[in-house]
Amino acid sequence: MNASPSVPDTCSTTEAAQRLGLAVRSVQLMVDRGELQAWKTPGGHRRILLSSLQAWLASRGSVAAAGAPQAASAAARPLTLLLIEDSVHFQNLISLIVKRELPDADLHIASDGIAGLALAGRLEPDVLLIDILLPGIDGAALITSLRSHPQFARSRLIVVTALDEAQREPYRFALDGVPLVHKTGLVTELPRLLAQAQAPATA
Repeated sequence: MNASPSVPDTCSTTEAAQRLGLAVRSVQLMVDRGELQAWKTPGGHRRILLSSLQAWLASRGSVAAAGAPQAASAAARPLTLLLIEDSVHFQNLISLIVKRELPDADLHIASDGIAGLALAGRLEPDVLLIDILLPGIDGAALITSLRSHPQFARSRLIVVTALDEAQREPYRFALDGVPLVHKTGLVTELPRLLAQAQAPATA
C-alpha cells in the first residue's frame, strides 16, 4: 500500500498579505528576499508555506501566538501598544516609560517597518509609536499605509524621532496632525502623549 505524500499547508500571496496586513507586492518582495518560503505553480502563481509565514511572524517579536485563546473580552482587555523602532536603546527607554505610565498595558516591539506593519495587522493596537527612519519601510510610508486601512481607524499614532523640524519637512505629508515627540524629550513629553492616546476618542 502506497501512502499518499503529505502536502504542506500553503496559502496564496493574496492570503499571506491579508494575514500580515501588507500589500501583495510587499509579500512578493519578502518571497524574493527569501524571508518567506514559496514556490511557483505551473501557472506561475506563488504558494507560500504557512509554516514559514508563522516562523516569520514569530521571529519579528509577536508575543501572542497565532490562534491563542483570548481570555479577556475586547472591552476588558489591556491597552495594546506597538512600538516600531530599530534602536535597541530607544526600545528599552520607551519600554521603561510605558511600563511606568501604563503598568497594565500590553507592549509589543518591532524593529523594522515591514515587521511593524505585519504586527499592526495582527494586533490592531490601541496605540502605535512609530519612528520616522526605519529599515524596510520608513515611518512616513508606514503611517500613510496604516491610515489607508479602516481597521486602524481607532488606533492612536505617536511619532518618535531624532529628526529636527527641517529634517522632518520631507515627511510633512504623513506627519500632519500626528502627535510627535523628539527623542531628546521622551522622558518628559511621552507620558503626556500616552495619557492623551488612551483617552476615549471623540466622535
